[in-house]
Amino acid sequence: MIAPSELFRRLVATAPYQPATNYWRAIELDAVQRHGLPGGRVLDLGCGDGKLTRILIDAMGETGRRNWVGLDPDPEETRLASEVGVYSRVHTCGGDRVPEPDASFDLVFSNSVLEHIPGIEAVFREMSRLLVSGGRFVFTVPSSSFHACLRGPVWGRKDDAYLASIDARCAHLRYPTVEEWGQMLSETGMSVVSSTSYLSRKQVRRWEFVSNASAGVLYRLRGGAVRPIEIQRSLRMRSEKVRPIDRLAALAARFAPLGAGFTSAGNGPAGCVLIEAKKD
Repeated sequence: MIAPSELFRRLVATAPYQPATNYWRAIELDAVQRHGLPGGRVLDLGCGDGKLTRILIDAMGETGRRNWVGLDPDPEETRLASEVGVYSRVHTCGGDRVPEPDASFDLVFSNSVLEHIPGIEAVFREMSRLLVSGGRFVFTVPSSSFHACLRGPVWGRKDDAYLASIDARCAHLRYPTVEEWGQMLSETGMSVVSSTSYLSRKQVRRWEFVSNASAGVLYRLRGGAVRPIEIQRSLRMRSEKVRPIDRLAALAARFAPLGAGFTSAGNGPAGCVLIEAKKD
């Protein structure tokens, strides 16, 4: 394992224009590496460009090196994932219809993806089909306490309109409780084995402040009608070529954790949860 501060540094090196997201992901990946992942063949559901998974694999060392298969519906992301060097194959498709045989995976891993997917029931049915008997499904999602952890805007009220704007920018569709996740999974032959909370209220509020001051500004300037990833692409923020402005962005991103740090403390509500389920 490596320290979350080092995870953050590596995330910033790959995505210097996402200080808030990198802060969140550093704490999230630390939760994953501490939890551990079962061995065998792995489906990375919603793999994106694969860079985050590469950082996780490097952090976990030998326990992370296995047969990974990537899956994402965005062809630009899967093109990049195919080049990242961690996947034996990458599929460009949704999670409800995967071109792989029944019982062909020991583990499905999904990092901050399920909260974005409409029609999640069909995806759960497909993951159950793909898992061997006793196979595991490990995923991270915002918790049912996510809204409660938010502070609200610097000026104004934390009202329904503000919460809706956060959900729209983050493309969050749902915040089930662990029990509600368990009910959905049980309908497709899976059951919850364990759950671990992470991202304290203080850390959520630090993410919120940095996010509102960075991606939130660009999102509002585009009228809230363009996905953040498309804004990044239009501004060439996801270019593989490192430019002087990228180095400046990476330097500025180092201030994101200030005032909150990477260690969750206390027994209060947490913004995210890691859930492990198994196929019965």
